[in-house]
Amino acid sequence: MSSNVRRPRFWIKAWWPVAVGLCIIAIESTEALGADHTSGPLRLIFQAIFGHVSNVEWENIHHLIRKSGHFIGYGLLGLTWLRAWWMTLPRSVFLQDTALALLGTAMTASADEYHQSFLPNRTSSPWDVLIDCCGALAMQLLVYICMRIFRPKRLERAR
Repeated sequence: MSSNVRRPRFWIKAWWPVAVGLCIIAIESTEALGADHTSGPLRLIFQAIFGHVSNVEWENIHHLIRKSGHFIGYGLLGLTWLRAWWMTLPRSVFLQDTALALLGTAMTASADEYHQSFLPNRTSSPWDVLIDCCGALAMQLLVYICMRIFRPKRLERAR
C-alpha cells in the first residue's frame, strides 16, 4: 500500500463531524421543532433568566433566538465542512477550503429550506439560507483571523 493512500479511519475522522452536523440539522428541521413548538419552552427559560416579557416582546425575542440559532448552527456546520476539506485536500489553500465549505453549507441550507416547505408548521425562506451562509462565512473569517495571528505559516501549504 502506498504511503499516499489514506485508510478508511482517516476519512471517518475527517468527515464524521460533517455527518453529525447534517443529522442535527435534519432533526431541527422537523415539524416537532417548529416555532409553534419551541416558543413555550424557550419562553420559560428566557423568563426564568430575564424576567417576564409581554407577548409582543416575546414574539420579537423568539424570532431573534431562532434566527440566531440559524446563524450559529450553520456557522458551526460551516466549520465542520472547512475542517473536513482542510484535512482531505492536502495541497489546497485556505480560500479553496473556505469556498468548498461555503458551498456545502449553502447546499445544506437550501435543501433544509426546501424540505421545510413541505411541512405544515414550517416555512421556507431564502433569507434563512442567507443567514445560514452569513453564519458560516463569519465563523470561517474568525478562523482565518485566528490562524493569521497564531499560525500564519499554516494558511498556505507548500506545493
